[in-house]
Amino acid sequence: MTQLPSEKPALFKGRHFNHLLIIQAVRLYVTYKLSYRDACDLMAERGVTVVHTTVLRWVQRFVPVFEKQWKKYARPVGSSWRADETYIKVKGQWSYLYRAVDKQGQTVDFLLSKNRIKRPPCASSGKRSVIMRSRRRSHSTAARRPIRRSPN
Repeated sequence: MTQLPSEKPALFKGRHFNHLLIIQAVRLYVTYKLSYRDACDLMAERGVTVVHTTVLRWVQRFVPVFEKQWKKYARPVGSSWRADETYIKVKGQWSYLYRAVDKQGQTVDFLLSKNRIKRPPCASSGKRSVIMRSRRRSHSTAARRPIRRSPN
């Protein structure tokens, strides 16, 4: 198992809490979309007493720095990609899954939505290469059919 470094990186100099606890609190907030108070409650379960405003300051201070570091590991996306729309069952509920897929078939981005979106976020770039598909024939024809509005 890998050992974590015990000395503080320069980014965390002058902080009262250990840098591993700060990273843990920020990760809980960002990854699981918790409130600051919920992140504090989870940290309290681990034996660390933190006030929600402290977590707020950590998020404001460290998330931009972490994003810069995470972008180094992001996979490059080619100029050609397509969007897929699929109707799937998740935990007994039907949902729409939108995926942006590159030439190699790797998923670039995805969105799971309860309601159908007329124009998914991945298609907002205005490229003509975007293809909307569905497993069900009724949904794929509906996606190609223009929407007619009743005259008022």
